Amino acid sequence: MDFELSPDQENVRSAVASLCTNFDDAYWRARDNSGGFPEDFYQAFAQGGWLGICIPPAYGGSGLGVCEAAVMMRTVAQSGAGMSGASALHMNIFGLNPVVAHGSDTQKLRMLPPIVSGQEKACFAVTEPDTGLNTTRLKTRAVRHKDRFIVNGQKVWISTAQVASKILLLARTTPLSDVQKPTDGLSLFYTDLDRRHIAIREIDKMGRKAIDSNELFIENLEIPEDDLIGVEGRGFKYILDGMNPERVLIAAEAIGLGQLALSRAARYAKERIVFDRAIGQNQSIQHPLAKNWLALEAAWLMTLKAADQYDRGLESGASANAAKYLAGEAGFDACQQAVMTHGGFGYAKDFHVERYLREVMIARIAPISPQLALCYIAERVLGLPKSY
Repeated sequence: MDFELSPDQENVRSAVASLCTNFDDAYWRARDNSGGFPEDFYQAFAQGGWLGICIPPAYGGSGLGVCEAAVMMRTVAQSGAGMSGASALHMNIFGLNPVVAHGSDTQKLRMLPPIVSGQEKACFAVTEPDTGLNTTRLKTRAVRHKDRFIVNGQKVWISTAQVASKILLLARTTPLSDVQKPTDGLSLFYTDLDRRHIAIREIDKMGRKAIDSNELFIENLEIPEDDLIGVEGRGFKYILDGMNPERVLIAAEAIGLGQLALSRAARYAKERIVFDRAIGQNQSIQHPLAKNWLALEAAWLMTLKAADQYDRGLESGASANAAKYLAGEAGFDACQQAVMTHGGFGYAKDFHVERYLREVMIARIAPISPQLALCYIAERVLGLPKSY
């Protein structure tokens, strides 16, 4: 049992950290103030070959695992990019796993290389206004008409839809009343984001202004049969191939952001002199920061465990949900403590930690709430009765 990064993983960490030095605090503060997708940051990662870290070499990717992707995404967040930088890349890293796992060879050759090269961007459209995480109750309908599907419905909290050219879309192709199990009858499509039939309305939110979040209104969108991934009606099963990696990567990002906040807080505590002594000399400052370090390190170990299980084809649901919960809480606590350590200056944008606190809320809320992660552990691991 080895708790150190492998040489390949250390190379990933070092190379990504070096690339991120070109995008400093001033860059991310400007993005936070004015918004606008960080295209130059995205293209730098595309040119470096990082967008396809988990995509097989046959389709232009590196063929590495979720472990390496977790190292990459933690490093991105920890560099100062936070969730703004991580979210710019996030969909490329985990989102097309269902295409890799269930797409035909022809589809993979058509769909994956443009994502790896940075020529195309994709958004992931599952969540709906009235269903939230109750995915089997989706109301967006895709009705077959000859060699295509006609789609109508709504989606919400869809990241990067303002800049995406492609959409990975889950819709119901068989009415809920006509299936034996609620998970049946949902189909997955990867298709053009046709703005003639998809109205996109951006949601104004508290943080991560550089990465848009949106409501989508879909009206008579025509999707060719060739854009159906796998077998019609089995889309729910396919999206599960992306859920555990997404939890792992969100966890890694929360940890990276928490470690960034902790390092800023520790540095400030050593430099800030009050009553003729550094405030970091006081245990009331020291102990909370030490607890943050402990929690972040423990969450990182769970994140690596979940990633390793997934890469080896083992059941990773419990570990992935545990990692997401532990990292979300540890990252939030570290960012909050960083603000408190800075005192009044923690509220000032010049010190950046207030941005970290706003951004880390994403990792705490999404893609599932802390409460649902706890429900998973209670019911799937401890065998307690289903609560909802």
